[in-house]
Amino acid sequence: MAAAAGAAAADEAEKARGRRAALSFAAIAVVLGLPLWWRTTETYRAALPYADIAALGELSFQLAAPVAVVFAPGSLPGDLPRPLPFRETQEEETLLNPRTSIMSRYEMVYRSTTAQEEAALDAVTVQEADATLHPLQDASLGSLTVYVIPETSSLLPQGISVYVGKHRSALVRAGEGLAALRARLQQVTQVMSFTTSSITAALSDRVPASQLGPDARRHFKSSLGYEITFSLLNPDPKSHAVHWDIEGAVSHYVQPFLDKLSFMANFSVDSQILYYAVLGVTPRFDKESSSFLLSAHSLPHVINPVEARLGSSAASLYPVLNFLLYVPERSHSPLYIQDKDGALVGTNAFHSPRWGGIMVYNVEGPAPPQASLPLRVDVDMVRVMEVFLAQLRLLFGVSREVLPPEFLLESPGNEGLADWELDRLLWARTVENVATVSTTLTSLAQLLDKIGNIVIKDDVASEVYRAVAAVQSAMAELATGRLHSAFQASKEAVTSSERAFFDPSLLHLLYFPDDQKFAIYIPLFLPMAVPILLSLAKIFREAKQRKKEPTKTD
Repeated sequence: MAAAAGAAAADEAEKARGRRAALSFAAIAVVLGLPLWWRTTETYRAALPYADIAALGELSFQLAAPVAVVFAPGSLPGDLPRPLPFRETQEEETLLNPRTSIMSRYEMVYRSTTAQEEAALDAVTVQEADATLHPLQDASLGSLTVYVIPETSSLLPQGISVYVGKHRSALVRAGEGLAALRARLQQVTQVMSFTTSSITAALSDRVPASQLGPDARRHFKSSLGYEITFSLLNPDPKSHAVHWDIEGAVSHYVQPFLDKLSFMANFSVDSQILYYAVLGVTPRFDKESSSFLLSAHSLPHVINPVEARLGSSAASLYPVLNFLLYVPERSHSPLYIQDKDGALVGTNAFHSPRWGGIMVYNVEGPAPPQASLPLRVDVDMVRVMEVFLAQLRLLFGVSREVLPPEFLLESPGNEGLADWELDRLLWARTVENVATVSTTLTSLAQLLDKIGNIVIKDDVASEVYRAVAAVQSAMAELATGRLHSAFQASKEAVTSSERAFFDPSLLHLLYFPDDQKFAIYIPLFLPMAVPILLSLAKIFREAKQRKKEPTKTD
């Protein structure tokens, strides 16, 4: 009896030790093993400013342009509301869609001329006056200075009421009373500063097509860089030995224009000569004029065959602007371009939106019978670059409002771009950059929220935070009229948002989805988990059985 009781006690002690061991293994696996495994295999996701990104989805632009209205002696209207100097604000709100609105605000400052400005306005010609007044003005981007001169002043030619200079100033006749003056001031701001139509065109991705003008999608989208390629197409080198001074032409005509835009984007210019490159469209021969014609409906078919020979856009990181000078072969000379009405195009050129332009350059006169081939052709680069520079302005979105007949517009000169035209372009580019950053960050936030196993590194999060801060700064600078700092902030926002969006670590295909993760880890954990689970089940059954056994009493 004593031996049997000892054996039973030893067996019970062994079972108790086994239960404690099983419980210890289970506790270690649950308390220590599972948290450690979860921590070491979880996807790291840095915190992002989702609330700020969601707020960027609703863009309420406030654009403020400072305008100084300076009255020369004898030009002060008699019905001014109060004596000079004083301030006045003109506001106009435009709702593009439920999530995008524009508040245009012109902050007018009315004052009298200084002694230096009075001396400048005594110049013989208006061009001399504009040049003398330029150093006396506010040179900040986006600002305007309007000088009001007497209605009888001889500074402006007869029949001209408004002179728009090539800097940031205009001269306006006083008119009959304050109402007439304000009407002219409104015309000046519509020409020299931002307008609802120019800002709407910059937000073309957010605006229905019915609200856009015909030229809204002609210009290139805002980018951090552009590549400009000039190509000479000589399909008949056996007949024509074409020579063009493209380097000198670019240096004299194009480079001053690009230098003025240098802080807006990076530009690279190259050139090439393509032999035996044809347009791909057979022109129609016109017996009356003994010439060949390209109709307007055939022009879209010209670009694709030529573009295959260019080879410039395939390896480019930035948009490419193509400018082609085509010298037709002898069998198709002279070659002229017709417009939609069948009339000959004066420049013999056309441009394609967001692509570039093509100019047909005919050889002057037929070659004499005794002339040796190939015939030397010296391209008139002045005529060619005038056309290409005009197309370059259109493709960059440098357009002008329709001017009333009483407006006199000063030529921008060799730079090809007036200061106020640069300001108009920067207003549009800044707004476009802000809208682009808003779209990029919103798409990124939606992507990361939808796919939870994408790793979000700290450097990606820092770029997102930097982009949000920069775009908020750009909006604030626009509201205060500081165009230069607003544009720089919008460029920083675009750079940071693109770095975050295109970061290689965001490629979710590099990480396993949950079902594949479990398929890998189950063979690892199952052999370890089965003994522990069976032991726990056995302990549970034994405990349940002991509860059912009657309790012995002495």
